[in-house]
Amino acid sequence: MPKVEIFDPALCCPTGVCGPSVDPELTRVATALFILEKKGYDISRFNLASEPAKFAENKKVIQYLNEKGPDSLPLTLVDGEIVQSETYPSTQKLAEWFGIAVEDLEKKKVTNKIDLV
Repeated sequence: MPKVEIFDPALCCPTGVCGPSVDPELTRVATALFILEKKGYDISRFNLASEPAKFAENKKVIQYLNEKGPDSLPLTLVDGEIVQSETYPSTQKLAEWFGIAVEDLEKKKVTNKIDLV
């Protein structure tokens, strides 16, 4: 099973899904990562604002940031190798890396209605 790590820019909270106007891209990523974590896949996400030590501990990440700067975040590593920067991985890419269906990473809409009468 692959190990995926996402290094976020400085966000207001761990997921970036907070405040009066939420970025739909952050919501998509947070949902997909939550589902993957819940299913036991090895995926981690680190926020520059709250977890700077995680950035400093990773030689590839710190070297990349020294060369490209913080505007290159988010940065995604798969099994320790940088595979993407400046944007979050698509749901398709996450599904591909973990060998699962894209539908398994999408929030399911509740279709059951409860009649309270």
